[in-house]
Amino acid sequence: MTGKATTQTPTRPDPPATDLALPEAEFRRWTPEEVIEMRLLPYRSARVLKQKCYKREIFHHRDGGRITFTAEDLRKENARTAVEPFAKAAV
Repeated sequence: MTGKATTQTPTRPDPPATDLALPEAEFRRWTPEEVIEMRLLPYRSARVLKQKCYKREIFHHRDGGRITFTAEDLRKENARTAVEPFAKAAV
């Protein structure tokens, strides 16, 4: 050995591409960590997301005591938090 240390920057794998319109997505269950990592809902951490689930503030499932999200849950939650624009004023 020459004593030279090789420095490699750890690479983080890209999150899996998800299209909620695909038929396979209807059967997929996402964990709060996956939802945050893929930015499927506008929350900053999995902990905040879990707290909202415990308080029953957002759509989710409790599969065997674990919090999960289906494609339909994500669609409902995005629709629920959508902001509609004001109607144009008549001129």
